[in-house]
Amino acid sequence: MKKGKFKYILIAILCAVFGALGQLLFKLGAGNVSFNILSWILNFYVIAGVIFYGLATIIFILILKKADLSLLYPVVATSYIWVALMSIFILKEQLIWTNWIGFLLIIGGVSLTSIKR
Repeated sequence: MKKGKFKYILIAILCAVFGALGQLLFKLGAGNVSFNILSWILNFYVIAGVIFYGLATIIFILILKKADLSLLYPVVATSYIWVALMSIFILKEQLIWTNWIGFLLIIGGVSLTSIKR
């Protein structure tokens, strides 16, 4: 990995975590939305989710100026793992063993795409 690229990977991880938090907040707010626009505007979880998801997008766009998409995007793909972990701890959801194997494969793939850059 070229000198200085590691910090962009760390920022991409932050984007993944923010995006995952946004998705979790969407899930928490989903039960209280309808086709009435006020149910969206007045829903704290939905608004907070939009803010976190938006921040993740803005930060990601800014770091794209500094590093390759082929390096950053696999790191952002770890948001699937972050969502699942947050779901376990916050929503008390259960995962099966195949989920964990999938997470290991994602981590392995991200690692392979990030080495020797």
